[in-house]
Amino acid sequence: MHYRGLLLLAGMYTIAWSAFYVYFGETVVKWMAMGLVQSTTLPSYYFGIFGMVVGLVIFFAAFYPVSWAWLILIGISGKIILAAWFTLGFVPELGWNKRSIFHLVGNELLWLIPLTLIFLRSLQVKSYLKELEKKD
Repeated sequence: MHYRGLLLLAGMYTIAWSAFYVYFGETVVKWMAMGLVQSTTLPSYYFGIFGMVVGLVIFFAAFYPVSWAWLILIGISGKIILAAWFTLGFVPELGWNKRSIFHLVGNELLWLIPLTLIFLRSLQVKSYLKELEKKD
């Protein structure tokens, strides 16, 4: 299946951004607030850990996207949870600005489109392979 590279990219991209939240959480949150928030008690460490787990799931799904289509679905669900968590947990304190919108759209919501298409394609390939087995 030719979407493995995109799954690998999505997984590594999610892991990389989540690692920023784990290792530089307070700095990233201050950067996203554009200097308007001085001290934050936002759970950026837990947000980053959850994001890294989601990224690993998406990354592992790239090895066998047809057999492990359920991992792609878990990755899609994780991205939705991350987007909701960021919107409900971080945005009220950070405010809507170009950086918070970039994170929400560019890092969470934009990846839902290719992940959903890859998931649907893997289901199509899986049903096609089952149909071929029935013919034999």
